[in-house]
Amino acid sequence: MHRKAATYVTRTTTAAAGAVATAATSVAAAAVAASVIFSPVADASSRLEGVHADLQRAVQLNQITEEQALKFEAKLAGRILGEA
Repeated sequence: MHRKAATYVTRTTTAAAGAVATAATSVAAAAVAASVIFSPVADASSRLEGVHADLQRAVQLNQITEEQALKFEAKLAGRILGEA
């Protein structure tokens, strides 16, 4: 095989493999997005429990103060319960 032909085959094969990998990544991302979109929405009480746990973790890590956590939790509770 000529050198140019071998280079062409190598480049074409590499490009095709890259396209297949990109397509597989896109399909995986679409599957994750669909699972998030079609998953059932948690009820208000479990959402509030999750918010509380996340804020307490942030306080323990000294990312926010206890006062900030309480204010933010109250604000989110109003929004979450307002939706229900």
